[in-house]
Amino acid sequence: MRVVSLVPSLTEAVAVTAPRLLVGATDYCTHPAGLDVARVGGSKYPDLDRVRALRPDLVLLNVEENRKADAEALRAAGVPVRVTYPRTVPEALRELADLLAALGVPDDPDWLRAARRAWAAPAPALTRRAVVPVWRRPWVVLGADTFAGDVLRRLGVANAYAAHPERYPRPELAELRSREPDLVVLPDEPYRFTADDGPEAFPGTPCALLSGRHLTWYGPSLAEAPALLAGQLDRPVSRPE
Repeated sequence: MRVVSLVPSLTEAVAVTAPRLLVGATDYCTHPAGLDVARVGGSKYPDLDRVRALRPDLVLLNVEENRKADAEALRAAGVPVRVTYPRTVPEALRELADLLAALGVPDDPDWLRAARRAWAAPAPALTRRAVVPVWRRPWVVLGADTFAGDVLRRLGVANAYAAHPERYPRPELAELRSREPDLVVLPDEPYRFTADDGPEAFPGTPCALLSGRHLTWYGPSLAEAPALLAGQLDRPVSRPE
């Protein structure tokens, strides 16, 4: 089987589990390090001619990472696609197991077993209430029914916008501040928040700088995500008011 992945986390999952199957990936597929496959452009705007030229038996996509138009174009060209859409950690673990089985992997890999163990404990009480920007200029935050929101919930962090009707609301900065969160969570992707770019917008409020890969990717990174993210959440930075 020849697989092209347009989803960085699935690229990593296939590459570390069944590397001979993977023949193509996006320019943003950075894990595992040194991945040597054909590149087909970005996740949002892949070069479909390059994808088809690789003669894939399956192309992997995600509802949020990729465009519906590209999935439809590939299907119309006779290219089989598999579209993922996990919104919780258990859903991600199930989808990964189903995908690997569909690719002919006979047993769950060690990293998937480790991920199940890492997330097996019941979710703790919600002790902190956070706003979670994923972009600025304009500000975009996590809303309802998102995978990253479920990851944070399982680490004891409530999303202040979890009940918002939109999955990715675009509030003004003044509104974000008016929510008076206990914590502002700033991942380093898709927008690269840093100690010098993000916390200054929330003076006096602790800001946790998180690994975006561990907050939003569903693949081998899930095995180490709980411990790594918990440590980052417990080391917030704060700017004076």
